[in-house]
Amino acid sequence: MRKHILLLFILFVFNLNAQDKGWNITTTDVNADYTGIAIANGRIGMLSSKAPFQIKHIVLNNVYDVDPNLEVSQILHGMNFGNLDVYIDNEKITQNNISNWQQNMNMKEAAFTTSFQFKNKAKIHCTVYALRHLQYTGYIDIKIEPLKAIDVEVFGKIITPKNFKTPKHKFQILKDNETTMPILQSVAVSPFEKHKVATSGTFIWHNINSSRENQRPELHHKITSDYENTLSFKKHLDKGETLEFAWTGAECTTKDFDDPKSESERMVIFNLLNSRDVLLQRHKQEWAKLWEGDIIIEGDLTSQLDVRLALYHLYAFGRGDSNLSIAPMGLSLQVPYNGHIFWDTELWMFPPLLVLNQDIARSLVNYRSNLLEPAKQKAINYGYKGAMFPWESDDTGEEATPPFALTGPFEHHITADIGIAFWNYYRVTKNKQWLKEKGYPLMKEVADYWVSRVTKNTDGSYSINNVVGANEFAPNVNDNAFTNGAAITALKYAIKAAKELNLNEDKAWEDVANNIRILKMKDGTTKEHANYNGDIIKQADVNLLSYPLNIVSNQEEIVQDLKYYEPKLAIEGPAMGKSIFAVLYARLGDAGNAFRLFKQSYQPNQQTPFGALSETAVSNNSYFATGAGGMLQTVLFGFGGLHITDNGIEQKNAILPKQWKSLTLKGIGPDKKTFVIKP
Repeated sequence: MRKHILLLFILFVFNLNAQDKGWNITTTDVNADYTGIAIANGRIGMLSSKAPFQIKHIVLNNVYDVDPNLEVSQILHGMNFGNLDVYIDNEKITQNNISNWQQNMNMKEAAFTTSFQFKNKAKIHCTVYALRHLQYTGYIDIKIEPLKAIDVEVFGKIITPKNFKTPKHKFQILKDNETTMPILQSVAVSPFEKHKVATSGTFIWHNINSSRENQRPELHHKITSDYENTLSFKKHLDKGETLEFAWTGAECTTKDFDDPKSESERMVIFNLLNSRDVLLQRHKQEWAKLWEGDIIIEGDLTSQLDVRLALYHLYAFGRGDSNLSIAPMGLSLQVPYNGHIFWDTELWMFPPLLVLNQDIARSLVNYRSNLLEPAKQKAINYGYKGAMFPWESDDTGEEATPPFALTGPFEHHITADIGIAFWNYYRVTKNKQWLKEKGYPLMKEVADYWVSRVTKNTDGSYSINNVVGANEFAPNVNDNAFTNGAAITALKYAIKAAKELNLNEDKAWEDVANNIRILKMKDGTTKEHANYNGDIIKQADVNLLSYPLNIVSNQEEIVQDLKYYEPKLAIEGPAMGKSIFAVLYARLGDAGNAFRLFKQSYQPNQQTPFGALSETAVSNNSYFATGAGGMLQTVLFGFGGLHITDNGIEQKNAILPKQWKSLTLKGIGPDKKTFVIKP
């Protein structure tokens, strides 16, 4: 009996360790090439660094500055409150004088920890949080364990980028009765003067009452340059006397606040006067809610970690209470796309979020709804009706694509992609009030646009001419397969939406939808565009007609298109195309080819040391949220067999790769269903 209990206990511990491994990515090679990952909460994003106590930069969601030279907006890299300088016995801690360096990304709790030993003097742990419930704040928790008596000096810093204008720095101790609140603050104007940015910071000591001035270390303020504002303290530690403290910062702008200066102070004070346990418990609770939508892979730890990292980033880059969208690089980088919003959101990131987290999905569609009026104006400007959405969108809703790029004037499928996403949101949520107030008004304008956009041919069919399709290697073509297919789908969905609300749809919608041309080659292969002759393609285009559009639905035709276009995919192109191929092979019951393409859709793009995704195999910009959306679609809509239908989310013909023991999809749809796929 005792042996039986012991065996059960060992199995229980083993399972706990296995589950823990599925949530943590750890690196110990400090000399490896380093591509950071984002610690983000949907509003601010901090990019990790290998250097002790350093954050590479901070990205501010939906805060755009306009460069008059480039003539386009750019998402703002804000003031960096994530860097500290730490000295022990008057020697600064750097990469060159530490050992046993380790970094760990705990995806379950969205906590990024760096640990190391400084000479023979101290062990140090530093954990960075972008607090989920306090969306404009970050929290850096530090623990110093002396191995002998040491003197510690710590500098908290606010670093203002050198392209910011008129930086002003100060330190003040605010008082309310017996409570004292030391606040370091920097205020500056964004590089092109669109916004005022205010950042505040302070230290929090965990083992003393930090609100009482006589019980905390003495603070010293120094403005070290026009762009660096510091606050420091000194502390002697005896062996065994652990020092635990936090540095917290809040960053606000005139994009979101009339008085960002005062609001950033209040947020820091809120953190200062709440305990670490309270703040971090709330943060973890919010992430626990997000992880109610989860993907569990048994038998393949590598795939589990890769999939979780992708899903972590989509959750980290979005918020259900924001009505904001997600850029291709999320909140990790300003480059290469200036933080603008593309079709990447609607076609790649939105479907996984729609089935796993309807709150974030609602923010993504509401972002477009809130910018409907500029899209209607753009249609008028270009001689069309309805709404014509920009290829690249920022906070204005106007076209934000650089003028030299042909995608701005000609990549029109974005308008259909948005209409499709809107109907899919309704299909999953069945929120008729939303459909009436936000969904249908936009879908109607999208349908009207396509009626005005088509050209009628002599045989009664319709063409869509002079576009850039999903394959951007072929600009200014006629009858692009995906553009035409997306327009057909958006028109048909608008008809369904009208019927759902008992409204009379425009009869022209049905006529155009039923007669837009989908071209074929002589052997029956779907032709990418009117002049396509077998050229290499940037990414999937024709195959999108099979998934997600379901226009090419005959199995033989799907296979024919797959075999023709897979060899045409460019090596240097983005990997999402292979995700589409993987979904289709899985739905055809070919687990081998599906798994091969699943791995090819992201593995070549992974960067050391955490596996962050870059856009292509020959670049290292990360984290590429679009690619994350693609690989997650393979798991959910391919192997998992999920389909978004007019009846909601349904499972059909799930299939398991031989490399996996089981696949569990948790928190699916509004009813939070669980689907388990086993051999």
